[in-house]
Order: sequence, then C-alpha cells, then structure tokens
Amino acid sequence: MSKVEDFLTPEEEQDIINAIRQAEMNTSGEIRVHIEKSSGKKEAFQRTLEVFHYLKMDNTKLQNGVLIYVAVADHTFVIYGDKGINDVVSKDFWNDTKNIIQEHFKHGHFKQGLVEGILKAGQALETYFPWHHTDVNELPNDISKG
Repeated sequence: MSKVEDFLTPEEEQDIINAIRQAEMNTSGEIRVHIEKSSGKKEAFQRTLEVFHYLKMDNTKLQNGVLIYVAVADHTFVIYGDKGINDVVSKDFWNDTKNIIQEHFKHGHFKQGLVEGILKAGQALETYFPWHHTDVNELPNDISKG
C-alpha cells in the first residue's frame, strides 16, 4: 500500500467527506481535500495551484473555493483559498486555520486536523458567501487523490 492509502482509513475519509458536506451546507463556497504522496520536484504551494486548477476549483462562480492539499511523504500541507474568499477573510485567517490543522497533524491526528480545518473554512465561507436557494454544489465533496 502506498502512503496515500495508509494516511486515512475509509471511515476517516467518510468523516472528512461528512465535514465537507456540513461545512458547505450554509454556503455557496466549495471545499476540497486533495491527498497525494509527494509534490514531486515542485514546491508544495506551486503543486497546490496546479491541483486547484486540475480540480476546476478556479471555475467557481464566486471564486470561493478552498483547497486543502496534503503531500503525505513530504510531511506538508497547504491551504489555498481562491480570490473571492481570500479577499474577504482577515489576513491571519489562513495561518490560524493552518495552525489548527498542524497542531493535530503533529500528534498524528490527521482526520481531526482536516475536519477542524474544513469546518473553520466553512464558517468563513458561510459568513461571506451565505447559501442562497439558487446555489448549486459546483464541485464534488469527495477526497481527490494523486
């Protein structure tokens, strides 16, 4: 089994998917989690931008997609918010969210770190991009893997 397959159990993956659904329930925003073995020869942030585009997260109507990218073997992760959400959250928001995830990751609590990061991003999305009855779920709520 690869490290990606060992990173989360199927039950933990389902908990993360449920957190995405819960976080998106009251917002037009979109949250995705992408897990892969390594960012390769690229810097993790650059790889995150590629994955963001590959997952079509840059095509959301209000530019309010949030990607949590995890490179398992590199022991790194990046949180990236599209222009719409990035322009309205406080300048410390992404660092605060990163710190929440990182604290759990340090102790091997990967699922909990992702769930709490997703829910924190969801709160910001709900504040700035509240759900409207005409909203549609623009992107799948599953975990993508590379």
